Amino acid sequence: MRTYDVIVLGVGGMGSAALYHLARRGARTLGIEQFGIAHDRGSSHGGTRICRKAYFEHPDYVPLLHRAYELWDELEAAAGRELFRRAGLLLAGPADGQIIRGVRRSAVEHGLDIQEVGVAELTKRFPALAVDPEMCVLFEPDAGYLRVEDCVRAHVEQALRSGARIMSDTHVQHWSADDKGVVVNTSDGQYAAAALVICGGAWSSRLLAGLGLPLEVRRKVLVWLVDFDDECRVERGCPVFAIESGGGFYYGFPAIDEQGMKIGQHFGGETVRDPDELDGVLRPEDEQPLLGFVARHLPRARPTIGHRAVCMYTMTPDEHFIIDHHRDRSNVVFAAGFSGHGFKFSPVVGSVLADLALDGRTQEPIAFLRASRPALQPR
Repeated sequence: MRTYDVIVLGVGGMGSAALYHLARRGARTLGIEQFGIAHDRGSSHGGTRICRKAYFEHPDYVPLLHRAYELWDELEAAAGRELFRRAGLLLAGPADGQIIRGVRRSAVEHGLDIQEVGVAELTKRFPALAVDPEMCVLFEPDAGYLRVEDCVRAHVEQALRSGARIMSDTHVQHWSADDKGVVVNTSDGQYAAAALVICGGAWSSRLLAGLGLPLEVRRKVLVWLVDFDDECRVERGCPVFAIESGGGFYYGFPAIDEQGMKIGQHFGGETVRDPDELDGVLRPEDEQPLLGFVARHLPRARPTIGHRAVCMYTMTPDEHFIIDHHRDRSNVVFAAGFSGHGFKFSPVVGSVLADLALDGRTQEPIAFLRASRPALQPR
């Protein structure tokens, strides 16, 4: 049985980053992934993810984002290619809505650069987008998008350069831990380590069954528009956008390649009972709200869908992440429940997991993400 310092279960967004940070610190590290690298079966695919600092979800995330930005730049330099495009982010919604109030709170508390945009200015500056007259519009110039699959590949490449080993297409059957270490049984054999890092995404409840975490997996649909004016292209200055409209939160990206403009709906989503049985078929009820958003807010695009994809959100009750030691085993750490807004944090989460696995503690401010917080306790 081969033995390592740390085994990482799941080599998606968070697991690939954890693998990289562990390996670069000199740990003998094994990553185990049930599918291929940068696969399309979980939550870390779909071409792009928004990266932003003025966090409407909670100001406590902003210090982690400062560090994440630094680590994305470091990874980009090591990989030798663009991973993070600072195309800017336009945010719109009611002045008293969740997005605008939250963005302003984070911006004030942390001194972030957020610009007010009038409706007349919006029409001239960003003609691809339209908002309702009563909406408030803000612009975050240092925000943009990450190339999600390439980010995973870059973390994996750098982890391998630092000596990590990865086993893909390998299923975890069982893991156990005691004071001496951990043992992982897989479809390809048994492996041991001093510590275990679990980054299971939508499979977290299965890998962390003993903890009874209140995690709900939701099916989310993405579509790409293929018929639009040049004003919708990133080269023409079209930014990433997030709009609170019609009682919900929609988001989208400029056309950055031949697939077109990606549009998604952040709220809602059908509960997934078994992530192995995710329904990837696009239904009429999936399309209708997205095309309604296009008609209302994207005047330079037509409702013609080309590519489409389905992914999963793993939700917590308060929609905040969980990053912690296992309740019963201090040599097991995990990250779960990223609730559809976690990918931008991947490098700092990976660094934190490496801290916890190797040192037992971290200097990063993650107390508000602990599994012991009241929102996660049985009622």
